[in-house]
Amino acid sequence: MFFSNFKKIIEPLQNWLLSSGRCVGCGKEIAKSENRKTKGAGEELVTCDCRRVYVFNKKKAAYRRALLNEIK
Repeated sequence: MFFSNFKKIIEPLQNWLLSSGRCVGCGKEIAKSENRKTKGAGEELVTCDCRRVYVFNKKKAAYRRALLNEIK
């Protein structure tokens, strides 16, 4: 019960941070992260300083959290 209510509070905050290009963990700009790897056509894996991994879609110019099977 507590966790479902907690998710409802945190999810909009995390979505806002990602839409503004900031890490959901530490709040730093993801674009300033230097650890980048090309994932495929039009996508790039970006690792933040706090070790969270994001996928940057070049077409949409947007970040999303990487799935576990995308991190290797």
